[in-house]
Amino acid sequence: MFWYTAFVKNFWENQSRPIFALAPLANVTDAAFRRLIAKYSKVPGGAPYVTWTEFVSADGLIRATPEGKAKLMRDLVYTEAERPIVAQLFTATPEYMEKAAALAQELGFDGVDINMGCPDKSIEKQGAGAKLITTPELAAEVIAAAKRGAPNLPISVKTRLGYNKDILDEWLPKLLAAGPAAVTIHARTRKEMSKVDAHWDRVKRAVEIRNEVGSNALILGNGDVKTLEEARARVAETGCDGVMIGRGIFGSPWLFAAEKLPEKSLGGGGQSAGHFGDKDFSQEVFRRLSIAVEHTKLFEELLGDIKSFAIMKKHFKAYVEGFDGAKELRAQMMEAQSVAEVEALVDGFIRASAR
Repeated sequence: MFWYTAFVKNFWENQSRPIFALAPLANVTDAAFRRLIAKYSKVPGGAPYVTWTEFVSADGLIRATPEGKAKLMRDLVYTEAERPIVAQLFTATPEYMEKAAALAQELGFDGVDINMGCPDKSIEKQGAGAKLITTPELAAEVIAAAKRGAPNLPISVKTRLGYNKDILDEWLPKLLAAGPAAVTIHARTRKEMSKVDAHWDRVKRAVEIRNEVGSNALILGNGDVKTLEEARARVAETGCDGVMIGRGIFGSPWLFAAEKLPEKSLGGGGQSAGHFGDKDFSQEVFRRLSIAVEHTKLFEELLGDIKSFAIMKKHFKAYVEGFDGAKELRAQMMEAQSVAEVEALVDGFIRASAR
């Protein structure tokens, strides 16, 4: 953890446009994956972007046992390379949000984001996540509490078009009145989940609403965007200030760099791409697989003692696809129980393919 106590200004004001953001994905954008993304995306010539942590329970940070809080604090571990980095918190209790936001400021985060869009039932039972859409007065209180707790940090919100139906025209003005620095709109309702295409025309409407009420808040859109090219197109068609990308980062930690694999991979089992110089074996595949191994090693190193190794399966699905033998290798990796097994499988596949 890096401790940073200097006064922090509103970093949003200094972000180049369009703004790209890494979505906060539970059990995906953890400390290990974010560190890998920063390594391969925050490079000279890469697109600048804002990093979000996974969402973290403000209630847990304040009320949990010392052991429970220690586990939650691992979700807030970051490196300097990830800046600007925003801590995303969820709660329906202003008191806990105020204290958790103060902690985020103490830990040196560049901003605090409040989750008002998560559809998880266990979170909604607490009145948090997307459920806050149904209680706009409470949502405003939670924003105010975050501002009190972290007066030196910009407070932002990630939300949806509505709960059971699209109520953007009444919901967004109430949010903006609370004075967030930025609002990310997941262009679906909570009821729609991800079962329908994102309604990007409503992001355009969100920009219009922002302008109509005279707010200075930035508007970011979110939903179904997998590449920077798509993100730029969405900005052009909606006039939003930026785009948050979630799904596109799966299997592509280099996405914000140039949307292509780095020329050299530093991951894998200590081999270099040149070692397997057979022209019949794709060096691109080698780099992809070696980065997958590197990711697995980071996961085991940083989180292996508190999180299930099975979390890596969703990443294996993304890394191991689109090349000969991928299906068979992926099936084997899905059964692996450790980084040593994954490394052995990848090394064996590379050697067999290079022959």
